[in-house]
Amino acid sequence: MTSHSPGSPHITIRGLTKAFAGVPLYDGFNLDFARGRITSIFGPNGCGKSTLINMIAGLMPMDGGQVLFDGKTLRETVIGYVFQNYRDALFPWKRAIDNIAYPLVRAGMDRAAIDARVDELVTSFDIGFDLKRYPYELSGGQQQLVSIMRALAPRPEVLFLDEPFSALDYEMTLSMRDKLQEVFHATGVTMILVSHDLEEAVYLADHVLMLTRRPTRIAEVIDFGAPRPRTSATLSEPGFVRAKAHALDVFQREVRRAP
Repeated sequence: MTSHSPGSPHITIRGLTKAFAGVPLYDGFNLDFARGRITSIFGPNGCGKSTLINMIAGLMPMDGGQVLFDGKTLRETVIGYVFQNYRDALFPWKRAIDNIAYPLVRAGMDRAAIDARVDELVTSFDIGFDLKRYPYELSGGQQQLVSIMRALAPRPEVLFLDEPFSALDYEMTLSMRDKLQEVFHATGVTMILVSHDLEEAVYLADHVLMLTRRPTRIAEVIDFGAPRPRTSATLSEPGFVRAKAHALDVFQREVRRAP
């Protein structure tokens, strides 16, 4: 297997250390994320799920350790990030279409290339609403869709998603899950997803990273290899039921474990 084969290590974390008020959260933490796969992160409250991806993505400093992307630093790597709260994530003074184009403008692309990339995304997502409107004029689902398009605009090597559907109603959540699968099928981008919903974590992922209580370690990595696209029927298939039940057992064991 070459270093660029799907499933081979894409993100390598070694010796990650982070403490808050002198209390360790991560202490010498090591982890590899697979290339071209969706990895969900799940664990007890306060175990540092969002903190982990924020450190990997450079949004929060590490106290120690190293994170490499194919042997490259973060500065040398193109990433995308979809935040939990779409209301705060989008620039309210920019139209939706300008929010999508923002990372391309920051990268110094010329106007023709920017317009071509935005048009490509609009076509790919089959957008049926007016992107010349401002975020506050859009529904929650539309705003989060704009956030995802913005994250994908620079063709990221890795896409981070921090509980991206938690602020949406259930109907919109189901629709966005399908859209995320379409994105994954079309791009093959490595995705790291933090979720507070166990069903969602298993349903979307190839690998579910189960974390312990702090100081946080890896409790287990659960593989789920159901074919894509996954549908509502997947939720009742024996493989899904087994994977979810096993993940729930691991989670409950960690919740019961004394600090």
